[in-house]
Amino acid sequence: MHLVRLPSRLATGLAVALLAPALVAQEAPKRPWTLQTDFGFVNTAGNTSTTTLNAGQKATYTSGQWTIGQQFAAVYGRTDGVKSAENYAARLRGDYGFSPRLGLYVLTGWDRNEFAGISRRFEEGTGLTFKAVALPRTTIDLEAGVAANQQRSTLGDDVSFGSGRGALLLKQLLGEKAYLTQLAEVLPNFKESEDLRANFETALVAPISAKVAFKAGYVIRYDKLPEPGFKTTDRFLTSGLQIVF
Repeated sequence: MHLVRLPSRLATGLAVALLAPALVAQEAPKRPWTLQTDFGFVNTAGNTSTTTLNAGQKATYTSGQWTIGQQFAAVYGRTDGVKSAENYAARLRGDYGFSPRLGLYVLTGWDRNEFAGISRRFEEGTGLTFKAVALPRTTIDLEAGVAANQQRSTLGDDVSFGSGRGALLLKQLLGEKAYLTQLAEVLPNFKESEDLRANFETALVAPISAKVAFKAGYVIRYDKLPEPGFKTTDRFLTSGLQIVF
């Protein structure tokens, strides 16, 4: 029996041709968009009647050096038939990356929290982002910028002011897929130095399946100079399911 020896170049070409379909199948193209939704619901009846609903939604789309993101969050509660919590927030944001570490962001946002005396507040801002830590399991982003704000209180008082923004965003992997995120954001008022706002958000996400995860979150909203008759700090503890599409 005689074996036919192929030239080395021809043999290499045949191997690449045979393996190429398998390599392409393994390297599926990454989707340019992501969508996730959060839901939580609690209802009690009997000696007390309480209903609490929290919902959130986040969508992102990436094209080249641009990433466009949209978020919405809501917390609503009733106790013994009387509304006891109502907080809404929405944001649209665009990020442009100059390099893997340095970028620019522009954003516009709206929020409403009548239980803090805010009927509505609009924000338009811009600033720079810097990836301070980029490890396989840990990332830390720093952001600094400025914004214009238009605010109306529940008493109908209107005020416009400029503000600064400094933020730290941490993401820490806790296991193969579970992770912790932390946001710390400081918003000084350029018009009224006593009016300093700060936001802190902690979230723990633990996957249940490829598309569903358990999410627990804790949010603190601080306003050093709140509307007359209201407290400086609001706290929200939420839990529920996160669905990724």
